[in-house]
Amino acid sequence: MLRVPLSGGIDERAPDDTLLPVGGTRRQLALEEILTILDRAKTDKRVDSVLLQIDGLGASPAMIQELRSSIAAVQKSGKKVTAFLVTPEDKDYQLAIACDSIIVQKGSWMTLDGLKAELFFVADPLKKLGVSFQAAQWKKYKSAVESFTRTSPSPENLEETNALLDDVWADYLDTVSRQRKIGKDAFREVIDSLAVVTPEKALELRLIDRVATEHQLEKEYSKRLDKPVKELFVGGGAYLAATGGMKPKAVGDRIAVITITGMIVGDQTADMGEGERTDVSTVKQALHTALDDPKVKAIVLRIDSPGGDALAASTMLELLEEGKTKKPIVASMSGVAASGGYMVALAGDKIFAEPMTVTGSIGVFSLKPDLSGLLTKTGIHREVFERGRFADAETPFKPFDGAAFRKFMELTGVVYDDFISKVAKGRKMTPAAVDAVAGGRIWSGKRALEVGLIDRIGGLADAVQEAKKLAKMDAKASPELLYLPVRKTWLEYLLGGNTSEIVSALTVGIVRQSLGELLPVTRLPGTETARFLLRTEEPQVLALDPVWVEIK
Repeated sequence: MLRVPLSGGIDERAPDDTLLPVGGTRRQLALEEILTILDRAKTDKRVDSVLLQIDGLGASPAMIQELRSSIAAVQKSGKKVTAFLVTPEDKDYQLAIACDSIIVQKGSWMTLDGLKAELFFVADPLKKLGVSFQAAQWKKYKSAVESFTRTSPSPENLEETNALLDDVWADYLDTVSRQRKIGKDAFREVIDSLAVVTPEKALELRLIDRVATEHQLEKEYSKRLDKPVKELFVGGGAYLAATGGMKPKAVGDRIAVITITGMIVGDQTADMGEGERTDVSTVKQALHTALDDPKVKAIVLRIDSPGGDALAASTMLELLEEGKTKKPIVASMSGVAASGGYMVALAGDKIFAEPMTVTGSIGVFSLKPDLSGLLTKTGIHREVFERGRFADAETPFKPFDGAAFRKFMELTGVVYDDFISKVAKGRKMTPAAVDAVAGGRIWSGKRALEVGLIDRIGGLADAVQEAKKLAKMDAKASPELLYLPVRKTWLEYLLGGNTSEIVSALTVGIVRQSLGELLPVTRLPGTETARFLLRTEEPQVLALDPVWVEIK
């Protein structure tokens, strides 16, 4: 039995392996790893069936769709896939309905209360502090600035937000109705009237197939397959490691998968907030690796990015288009490929997206803070001496005047026009046709296909098949995938002189060895030394420094 845990947010790719092999580690599998595990399970005769343990899933709608497709491929191979839900919510159920059987933990409950989108507007509270923003918005659908410039959503923001939510909602109702043989109106009534149901009630409503504890389930599998529980179940991570990890075999043709995740930046020092990011040098190095490897016959550009630095995205596109002259490139959109994330996808000979991928957002914005009110409130007086009409125009301590604001808008407009021209060239459209579907508007993958921004609906597996076809590889062959950039190991960090991550990892390992396996690690921000908050059942451990531990 292959047991794959799915909980929390799912990243597109696994992080660098900076943890030392001390005391064991536990982290959520990345999407690329889950897809690899399920793909290998299809043809592995040792795998009888698959058990997905789903609890508090935070994946995007497009990722859930891709996982459902992967589950269907396992089922097509003749193997059963079972979902075991602990305290399921809507996202858990959206994935579980793809399985042959849905089992809910006895004594728990199901929260099926529907979907929502939530927007926050901070212009008023910032104004009370004496802070405001001026925005150059190209064009009216580029709504990211509205949180700082408005007190409520614009009609365009409302339109695109509702359109996306409608698409996800329709997919949810359609899939439940098709998979569970329940009418859409009946399921909508469950959400609107009940919202929270016991497993027993869910069974009565035919939403699930069974109510059981995990222990009961394990005993039944053990009896059916005549094996002790300890020998029967293999975890997803252990299975991946035992079948070769994410590295391709030494022989045979390959397809490289170059992944761009998070914010697109010029370099890793760019001020783009916290979270994942991909810089130009990382893409350049990954591309060179793929182009220089004679075993790599084609490239799939895998994108899960909301955009970022326009110049960085433009540079990546230039590099990729040059690489496309040497080997075919197919773009595969994951959860989101918008703005700069859409721009880099233009390098693909073909562009694939899931129906619920968030894409488009072909537009540009710039924000300029105005802290003049804050200076007034705090009594700070500012004197400026200028040589040049616009020498002080970009200061955050006063707003743009009319002439400076016009230049601000013009400069942003130049970037927008360049974006439009790139899309027109890549999609073989006129600039006017592109502008009609651009203006910053976001589209679901399904709607993006209708307006010509992508070529096909499909996931990573579909993009790989297209890349194989463009490279004129053997149609019956199953090429290995080379995932780039290659994950760094703790040893590579150590040899590279980056010891901070190693010291942090060693601290975690020592504590784990002393106190047993712990739950996921959260780094405390703003510190250079190793600081972690490690949660166990009891107690909580706060490791403030590698040499001492405080028990709280």
